[in-house]
Amino acid sequence: MILVFAIAAVLWGIGMAMGAPHRARWTMIGILVAAVILEHLVLPDGHPLRQATGGDLRLWLLLLGFAVLAYGYRFILRRLRERARAPEPAPERTGTFSETELHRYARHMIMREIGGVGQKRLKEAKVLVVGAGGLGSPALLYLAAAGVGSIGVIDDDVVDGTNLQRQVIHTDDRIGTAKVLSAAKAMTDLNPFIKVFPIQSRLTRENAESAIAPYDIVLDGTDNFDTRYLVNETCVRLKKPLISAAITQWEGQISLYDPARGAPCYQCVFPEAPAPGLAPSCAVAGVAGPLPGVVGSMMALEAVKEITGAGEGLRGRMMIYDGLYAETRVMKLARRSDCPICGLEHGMREG
Repeated sequence: MILVFAIAAVLWGIGMAMGAPHRARWTMIGILVAAVILEHLVLPDGHPLRQATGGDLRLWLLLLGFAVLAYGYRFILRRLRERARAPEPAPERTGTFSETELHRYARHMIMREIGGVGQKRLKEAKVLVVGAGGLGSPALLYLAAAGVGSIGVIDDDVVDGTNLQRQVIHTDDRIGTAKVLSAAKAMTDLNPFIKVFPIQSRLTRENAESAIAPYDIVLDGTDNFDTRYLVNETCVRLKKPLISAAITQWEGQISLYDPARGAPCYQCVFPEAPAPGLAPSCAVAGVAGPLPGVVGSMMALEAVKEITGAGEGLRGRMMIYDGLYAETRVMKLARRSDCPICGLEHGMREG
């Protein structure tokens, strides 16, 4: 038996060194135990290999039974804890706070720029986040923590091991889970007083308007220009403020696009998508792990400011953050009269 335990330890160590998830490591151990049991069933009594692995099949079956019982007990206990922690659905558009909520949001309420009125606005707000990846992860967590009452998240992807270097809303044990469901769990675990509306779908021309229309403000953290242009076009048509950000390697940018209130739209600033290769995705060019956290948190902060009316937001301005050299620049943006989405030549009016 010592031989089998030694092999199991080696397999676990190899899996740890390779960064394999716990599920994969336990799968390897399970295959090893199954091989040992099969060997005891096939080989005759007294065979040297059977002797080296315990000599008696009943011992392995007993150990296997204990393992199954332990796993079953842990599974049931986890389910009971989750059920015990499951929050009551938060009432929609209510302006009252429970004692627990007052305590939770106390650091907001003592701020002159937010106060009780601002926190009430956050509770009544409806925010949609497009993408539950690198930028969406911190944005969703901080929106939830800040007490935004209704948060939608749309994404058609599933959690992958390569995401976990930067997409902090997901965990190792949720690899293979839909990102919107993983994000929803993390958000409601963090704040049971909010409502989360996960939409497991890609944003398309067929569903964009119905997905965006119920919300007051949209945050776009997607990594492809087709979706960015679609989100922008829909937000312009519905007169929704759009906070859009992008990152690559060490640098990020963020702005609030809102032509209905005088600011340019996304396509005013980026009339055409860059040629292939000039703006590679994170999967191609790589990205520093904490960078999405910095820029995604800025997105959530801009949303909180927009909802509460605090300070001066990035409407008509773009912030560029260079993480490699610790530099931040802000530039003014202007609408283009010939913009095909919001330009005055195309019939768009401020309203």
